[in-house]
Amino acid sequence: MVVSLMETIAISRFKATCLAVLQRVKRTGKPVLVTRFGKPIAEIVPPSARANAHAWIGSFQSRGRVLGDIVAPAADEKDWEVLRS
Repeated sequence: MVVSLMETIAISRFKATCLAVLQRVKRTGKPVLVTRFGKPIAEIVPPSARANAHAWIGSFQSRGRVLGDIVAPAADEKDWEVLRS
């Protein structure tokens, strides 16, 4: 006999209490199974552990270099057709 430790909730109740269910899953870390007519249709699980969201800032520090003038136009003005009148 298999006993499910996961909370089960009908889709109609989930629809009415969606935000509360999502907050509870995040807070407790316990998944919730959403059913329709007694059959599973979705599983709400807590987010996986991720690296610090701010860790990407500065992650490419010292991995590139600037070559040439980064402010000057990419092409010379005489090459632009729109300026020829």
